Amino acid sequence: MASSNNVVLVTGGTGLVGQAIRHVIETEPEGSRFARLPGEKWIFASSSEGDLRDPAQTRALYEKYKPTHVIHLAALVGGLFKNMKYKANNLLINDNVLQSAHESGTQKVISCLSTCVFPDKVEYPLDENKIHTGPPHESNFGYAHAKRMVDVQNHAYKEQFGCNFTSAIPTNVFGPHDNFDLEDSHVIPGLIHKCYLAKKNNTPFIVSGTGKPLRQFIFSYDLAKLFIWQLREYDDVEPVILSVGEDEEVSIKAVADAIVKALDFKGDYTFDTTRADGQFRKPASNKKLLTLMGGFQFTPFTEALDLTVKWFLDNYNTARTGAAGKKA
Repeated sequence: MASSNNVVLVTGGTGLVGQAIRHVIETEPEGSRFARLPGEKWIFASSSEGDLRDPAQTRALYEKYKPTHVIHLAALVGGLFKNMKYKANNLLINDNVLQSAHESGTQKVISCLSTCVFPDKVEYPLDENKIHTGPPHESNFGYAHAKRMVDVQNHAYKEQFGCNFTSAIPTNVFGPHDNFDLEDSHVIPGLIHKCYLAKKNNTPFIVSGTGKPLRQFIFSYDLAKLFIWQLREYDDVEPVILSVGEDEEVSIKAVADAIVKALDFKGDYTFDTTRADGQFRKPASNKKLLTLMGGFQFTPFTEALDLTVKWFLDNYNTARTGAAGKKA
C-alpha cells in the first residue's frame, strides 16, 4: 500500500459523521479501500479549537494543522424557521473554510450538504442535477440556501483558481454519537430515546403520526466509508448523493418496531394519528454513486439500528440526551 504525507482535517469532527469517520479510520484493516494510508494524519477538530465563523480563527486552524485535505462537516443546525440565524452563520462558516483552504493551498475539500438543498416542488427521485431547479422549503430556506451556496462556491473556485472542491449530499444519517435530545433530534435517535424513557418509567411509547411515511436511512459508519471513497477517488466538482437505494426505504413504523425489539420494550406502544405525518416519501437516487464506485455493501438497517441502540445504552450518561436525559 502506498504511503502518504496527507494531513486530513475534519471540521465538525466530534459530531455524528466525524466520529464515524474516526471509527472507520481507526478500525478498517490495512489494504481496505477505506483504510488510513501509512503515514497519513487525521485531525478531528471540534468547535472548541476555533470558531469557524471568524476568518482569523479559521486561518489559525489551517496554519496549525496545515491540512492537505479537508472534509468539511461543521455547520450550525437545528430548529425550523430560524432562517436568518442559520443562513448567516453557515454562510460565514462555509466561506471561511473554503477561502482558507484556497489561501493555504489545500489540495482538496469535500463539504457536506443536505437533502434540504433540493427544491420543495421537485420530481422524484432526487438526483444531483435538480439542486438549483427551484426554491427550497420555506421552513428552512436559510440553511438550505447556505448549503446550496457551497456548490456555487465550489464551481467558482474551480473556474477561477482550479481548486479541487466538491460536495456530498447524504440522506438521513443515524448511528453512534447521534443527537438524542428529544427537543431537536432526528427521527431515529428521538424514537430510541423516547422508547428508552417509556421503558424506564413504565409509560406508553407513543409515536407521532401514522408510521406510514418512508425514508432512506444511512448508517453513519457506511457514510464514513463513502466520504473516504470520495476523498480518495472522486475529483469532480459536481456533488454526489451518498445514500442507500430507493428500494431500501424504511417506514417510520418499521423503524419504531425495530426500536421496540432492540430495547425489548413490552409496554403500551401506539401511534398518535392526530399528529401530522409530514411528507410521505422523498426518495433520492444513488445511481451516480454506485456507478462511480462499482457497488457498495450497505449495513442492513436492523443491524445498524441494533448497533446504534447498544451504543446509546452503553453511553447514556455521556450521550447528547438533552434535558430529558439529565432527568432520567
